[in-house]
Amino acid sequence: MSTYDILDQRFQALIIGHAKLDRLWTGSRWAEGPVYVPSAKSLLWSDIPNDRVLRFDETDGSVSVFESPCGYHNGHSRDAQGRVIACEHGGRRISRLEPDGRWVGLVERFDGKRFNSPNDVVVKSDGTIWFSDPTYGIDSEYEGHAGPSEIGASNVYRFDPASGALSAVVTDMVKPNGLTFSPDERLLYVAETGATHVPGLPAVIRAYDVAPSGLGVGEGRIFATSPAGFYDGFRVDRSGNIWTSTADAVAVYAPDGALIGRIPVPEIVSNLTFGGPKRNRLYITAQTSLYAIFVNAHGLS
Repeated sequence: MSTYDILDQRFQALIIGHAKLDRLWTGSRWAEGPVYVPSAKSLLWSDIPNDRVLRFDETDGSVSVFESPCGYHNGHSRDAQGRVIACEHGGRRISRLEPDGRWVGLVERFDGKRFNSPNDVVVKSDGTIWFSDPTYGIDSEYEGHAGPSEIGASNVYRFDPASGALSAVVTDMVKPNGLTFSPDERLLYVAETGATHVPGLPAVIRAYDVAPSGLGVGEGRIFATSPAGFYDGFRVDRSGNIWTSTADAVAVYAPDGALIGRIPVPEIVSNLTFGGPKRNRLYITAQTSLYAIFVNAHGLS
């Protein structure tokens, strides 16, 4: 298997020709939700069916259980204070890891109804927390607790922890999944994985213009259509390129939506994030394993 598929010369500038994909660890049932924690020189990620969060220590390469049980965490992010924000399938809420080690629930209901199972999360520079809420954690007992959707829809929400304000900002998707902002935060990108429930629905990333007020978004448009499987989790680099999961690779898109390259991975890719002291190490969660590769691009934080 080739390390790279170069589809556009712009991708050449983003990779290191002799860098190879490393499998750092294996043993998950479904690896998801990586977040890099600089203060701990560590990566945290979810093993959802096993109801645990795992920790990779960059200093010695060891892997340990960070939290178990954990409420079936899926996606993670960090806020400006470096605190980890988590999407809990089991608790059907967004929670935050405090400095004293406690997980504190931040929000768990919309209009008095419990969320489905928050999936992925990103924190905007103004401190607001944006997260997707499909039903995967309540569809069966495998990644949470089976149950009905009280809301009856799968949306993307904006939560302001300072004021407590909560609003549904994206309501036109079947199963919104991964999400992130462009570097200038003028665009919100959201992955659609609704084909799991509506056969034939295209697997796409949609782009939404963020309102100048920052309180919502405009009408969405298709940014990219997946060549293989679903887009799940993704992140942008400092130049605005999108690095996203697909069934068999990390796919990289230029800001204009062109697919410029791929990094093949021997398992189903679920998610990724940038880490390391220079934010130039791409950590990849894929099915049962954690992978990493050094690239010539840098994450936003």
